[in-house]
Amino acid sequence: MIAPSPEALTDLERTLHAEIPLTRAMGVRVLRADQNGLALGAALAPNLNHKQTAFGGSLNSLATLACWGLIQLLVRDCGKAITVVIQESSVHFLKPVMQDFEAICALPSTPEVEKFLRTLERKGRARLALDAAIHTGGAIALRFRGQFVAYDRARFQGSGQQGN
Repeated sequence: MIAPSPEALTDLERTLHAEIPLTRAMGVRVLRADQNGLALGAALAPNLNHKQTAFGGSLNSLATLACWGLIQLLVRDCGKAITVVIQESSVHFLKPVMQDFEAICALPSTPEVEKFLRTLERKGRARLALDAAIHTGGAIALRFRGQFVAYDRARFQGSGQQGN
């Protein structure tokens, strides 16, 4: 369902760094996107906490960004100016992270993606629940679940929609 070109991944990383400046400070990199979803990476050094492990806020941010980025790839070719915001999320920290880490946002099932895209086309707004995990050293250190809203800016101009 998802097979973006290398240029699309470069564009996504550029968009992350331009629209969400925190990603530059975190050293966020787009690693890959395929049938498993989107993987983003970050180095430990700029994301350290006082215990010399990855800061929980950085871990949560990378998982959120992986989901946000996956939706960006899904709506990339729809021909409209789509804004993606997070509506709600939950996170479970399972173990400390002591090395570089990556977040993988799992690609939802084909029917879920198709429903999301149809709703976005028809109503100009759609929601999608996504799951992500932070992987480090071959183990899962964090599980994330988020509800995201995508909307067509042209259809909802001035309606009070806020970007997150």
